[in-house]
Amino acid sequence: MGQAGTAVNGTVADNAGAPVVFATVTLHRAADSVAVKAEFTGAQGTFRLAAAPGGRYLVSAAQVGFQRQWSPAFELPAAGLALAPLVLARSAGTALAEVSVTAARPLYEHLADRTVLNVENSPLAAGATTLDLLGRAPGVTVDAGDNIGLRGRQGLLVLLDGKRLALTGTELADLLRALPAEQVSTIELITNPPASYDAQGTAGVIAIHLKKDQRLGTNGSVNAAYGRGEFGKFTSGGALNYRRQRFNAFGNYTYSDRRNFTRVDIERQFAPAGGPGRSSVQNNDLVSHLQSHAFKVGADFNLSARTLVGVTAGGLAHQLASTNQNQTTTYDGAVALASRYRAVITQDVHRPNATLNANLRHVFADSAGAATLSADADYARYDTRRLTGLTTAYDQPSGPLGLLAGNQQSRLYIESVKADYARPLPHRVRLETGAKVTSVRSDNDVAFDRTQNGVTDRDLGISNTFRYDENVNAAYGILRRAGARTALQAGLRAEQTNTLGQSANGSDDFERHYFQLFPSLSVDQTFNDRHALSLALSRRIERPIYNQVNPLRVYIDPTSYGAGNPSLVPATSYNVELTHTFRQKFSTGLSYSRTDRPIVIQSQPSPEGNLLVVSQSVNLAVQHNYALTLTAPLTLAPWWTFYGNAVLYYARFVGGPAGGPPINRRPALTFSGSNTFALPGGWSGELSTNFETGETFGYERLKYRGQVAAGLQKSLWAKQATLRLNVADIFYTTPIRSTQSYATFAETFYQRLDTRVATLAFTYRFGSATVAGARKRAAGAEEELRRAAGQ
Repeated sequence: MGQAGTAVNGTVADNAGAPVVFATVTLHRAADSVAVKAEFTGAQGTFRLAAAPGGRYLVSAAQVGFQRQWSPAFELPAAGLALAPLVLARSAGTALAEVSVTAARPLYEHLADRTVLNVENSPLAAGATTLDLLGRAPGVTVDAGDNIGLRGRQGLLVLLDGKRLALTGTELADLLRALPAEQVSTIELITNPPASYDAQGTAGVIAIHLKKDQRLGTNGSVNAAYGRGEFGKFTSGGALNYRRQRFNAFGNYTYSDRRNFTRVDIERQFAPAGGPGRSSVQNNDLVSHLQSHAFKVGADFNLSARTLVGVTAGGLAHQLASTNQNQTTTYDGAVALASRYRAVITQDVHRPNATLNANLRHVFADSAGAATLSADADYARYDTRRLTGLTTAYDQPSGPLGLLAGNQQSRLYIESVKADYARPLPHRVRLETGAKVTSVRSDNDVAFDRTQNGVTDRDLGISNTFRYDENVNAAYGILRRAGARTALQAGLRAEQTNTLGQSANGSDDFERHYFQLFPSLSVDQTFNDRHALSLALSRRIERPIYNQVNPLRVYIDPTSYGAGNPSLVPATSYNVELTHTFRQKFSTGLSYSRTDRPIVIQSQPSPEGNLLVVSQSVNLAVQHNYALTLTAPLTLAPWWTFYGNAVLYYARFVGGPAGGPPINRRPALTFSGSNTFALPGGWSGELSTNFETGETFGYERLKYRGQVAAGLQKSLWAKQATLRLNVADIFYTTPIRSTQSYATFAETFYQRLDTRVATLAFTYRFGSATVAGARKRAAGAEEELRRAAGQ
């Protein structure tokens, strides 16, 4: 609890010594940089922030036209503290003539346990997809199978507005492609999350947060973007918000219409034991048309100064229609032509998805640092309706036309209820605890019909139904303590899991029950204003997602299909990371993780033969991952800032599905650099570069690739409008080349997408410009309530 005489006092001045009036001064918790309260400086640049004695804090000062300045971390004594003056360096807005500056968060923020991407105002976000944003994020990779990795590791928990997306691989990538970047506010990359997060995700968490307007009154925006690569890409939408002191209603909608191509060349070598080797060459030319509708509506009600309730409904409905022209040539063991055929594969996929949330936030006292309670009830439904047509014409030797028609119906339901409670304890300790119950149900039905010689029959060998049920009951506790120079956080999460898989023929049934504990620990030690160390340890799990255990097929071309593996078991990881921070900006991190039974994708000849290949997930024995992470935010000039991130990692995999020797080991490097520019006349710019030397994950080896993207934006009409122009993948260097090698099978894969795109976008904002919470003095309970609500 704060005391009347306990406060942080200080002044804010510019580098010429003149006081800075009406600068925003914010008091942060030193352990996690969470804002506790904020004030404006007075006529002499002075400020006073009352706070609880004994707490460990940071103070930041910001003003339009200046760069944000941070104080060193400190412990507040009972008698109060007078800080050294905070000196603000002038930004481009005052260093250059005719430069218009908008006070905004930096594009990248590197915090103690995460990296935050503030993509809302990025010129490169215009007309892009959420998967595009992730593809440019520091340390993030996307492989040939659309699997997302972070610092050389796959197995991530992906959250959308705090809600788990129970999807992986292509299904997750398709959803992120359908979600326009225009709806995204921030993306957090969390490598060692605290116990309050689900333990799912051996490699960490990617948390995507959608936009929510904080301005008072009635306001909104409309936007439109058109991009052109080989095909056109159109995005449009709008948002409307009404906010008063005790009520807030909001809604937004985005429509996207994107046409794309995918060109894939595949070479395969088959060498069965005791038989002659065979090979095949494939060329696939696919054209797709994606249409999506994304919306979010909701309302918040302040029942009192300390209690808030809210409801939110959202949806993402998208339709993907594609046609793939395939040509396949096969060769015998003497490399003589064995067969040649052409195929047309059509897919018509409808995915109407909807989510619903009800939430409660309550603060138990009228002061900052008071106990808080939050509760959420969530429901989500993800439907998939896929119609597949596969027509095969045989050129050599000639044969009758082959027709295969598939009808897949899939319904995924996710329900969860959780409650979280936090309160301060004596001796500068804070307790956080909570419980959560989650239920996942997936119903799947696929029917394939074959037509030969004019007769159509159901193929019972590959038609089936599959139901998957998962229940996770969890509870956690966290103790945080902030000392004079040391911050400690210890957490323990317990999760009890029940899974059940059932197929119509009973051949793929399974049932599993297990209970596991997931401890986590982090220690932050500040030595002085230049050097700080942090140590994080955690244990996490990767439970197979429903589509990884679902044995039903999805055909890609005449010789390739994907299917789940009902024999998959969970993977568990042990993670340790040591990070050194210099001058509160530059960081160097060393990390190691050991994952038992890691889940990887394996492509192998199908038991049916005929050069048919199946791609499915399998468990290996062990994965070792070592990583060195370097982060450097630099101000290269008053108008030029740079954020650089490099990850050098080494992945070693041991033991295949039947044991055996190590499979792959290889060092790799990823680098991302983002330049932002404040230019004269209300212009700003962004130049982004990404490079990957090539990585190994399981059986797959990817070759080097990268991209360069550039964007400009111009503020118009007193900053009510923004015009953006960007070009992605300028040199077309993102095609994927990969290989997979086994004892009797090898595959080479080369994929090109429609990624070199020029986009022009326009946004117009209307209504009030006053931000909620910008009043000079806010009650402590109101600050805690806003923080608990994530506002």
